[in-house]
Amino acid sequence: MFQNPRVKKLTLVIVMALKKKYAYSNYKVHNKVSLVRGGVAYFSAIKEIIRRAERSIHLQTYIYEEDETGKDIAQELIKASSRGVSVYILLDGYASRKLSDSFIRRFKDAGIHFRFFEPVLRSNSFYFGRRLHHKVLVADAHYALVAGVNISNKYNDLPGDPAWLDWAISLEGETATELYKICISLWVKFPAEVKRIILSEKMPAINSSWNCPVRVRRNDWVTRKNEISRSYLEMFNKANSEIIIMSSYFLPGRVFRKNLSRAVKRGVRIKLILAGASDVWVSKQAERYMYRWLFRNGIEIFEYPHNILHGKLAVYDSSWVTGGSYNVNNISAYASIELNLDIKDNNFAKHVRNTLQDIIHIDCVRVTEDEYSVTYNLFERFLQYLSYEAVRLIFFLFTFYFRQR
Repeated sequence: MFQNPRVKKLTLVIVMALKKKYAYSNYKVHNKVSLVRGGVAYFSAIKEIIRRAERSIHLQTYIYEEDETGKDIAQELIKASSRGVSVYILLDGYASRKLSDSFIRRFKDAGIHFRFFEPVLRSNSFYFGRRLHHKVLVADAHYALVAGVNISNKYNDLPGDPAWLDWAISLEGETATELYKICISLWVKFPAEVKRIILSEKMPAINSSWNCPVRVRRNDWVTRKNEISRSYLEMFNKANSEIIIMSSYFLPGRVFRKNLSRAVKRGVRIKLILAGASDVWVSKQAERYMYRWLFRNGIEIFEYPHNILHGKLAVYDSSWVTGGSYNVNNISAYASIELNLDIKDNNFAKHVRNTLQDIIHIDCVRVTEDEYSVTYNLFERFLQYLSYEAVRLIFFLFTFYFRQR
């Protein structure tokens, strides 16, 4: 039957139509998006969203520090609560554990709903479980920021101290409503209560003139979500000409390396923007151990030397972008709760691609195999190897620590 040319053609048409349908099945179309750089631009965007909120604000983040930046954002949230906005703050119980009781009391006294994200197991001497690593702000189920940026002076532009390099995606529309539902599901533990809260929220009107396909992607080993990792694999397999990845802690596992190598063999040019200096020294040494594998596979390396690189952003063929909290390593893949946005829009993707290209040309230093061989002697390479093995062990044990107090 399938030897008939007409039947074969019809079958092909149906298969292609189904592929197209399911390729967009998780995308929400009616959105407006923009790329926001960390620093003043990011914290100005946070303040703008908080000030526009009329009904609800959800802030969920990994690190919240009690410094000038943290106090500034806290004041904005307290003002929002005072004008009748329901404010919910959910922070990771490990990374934000240094917040003082008095600082937290200010939130609660202002009527803000505040709590820490709890691990799987916890006592006075240990912590075991997943980390809430994503960074998301949602207001009125309509305005949202998805970022890799924490709330701390390190990520802000202060006099004489520029921000770490990082990114956020600002959006309005359908996807913000989906993010609101995710925030509720993490805040409330009982499905029936989640449903009740969502139904009680006045959902915003959808602007049908906006046409930017966006999908939310999550990694969470407890709920068996591995969506962001699959997005990266999809990028490696679908790219035809170019992939640019900015990653702050780039230590891909075996499956990622295999797919990167396959993409290069298909003729895809892959550029990596990596940290020159890292806030985690051993992680950077482990990353440099992998440079030799990257050289062998024809992958270009560009180091950003001016400040700490903390961004997580990738684009391929000037047509598709993913960005958010996900690092290309096994902690993000298997241990933390991560959240990214995939955006399938040519105009946005071209803007992101051009932005990353400008950073490569203006701010980065290319690392070649010859330069690497000259720069690092045998002892330093052996140290990189030890760091790589140590980091692999750390990744395995990352969700466990002994308390010092």
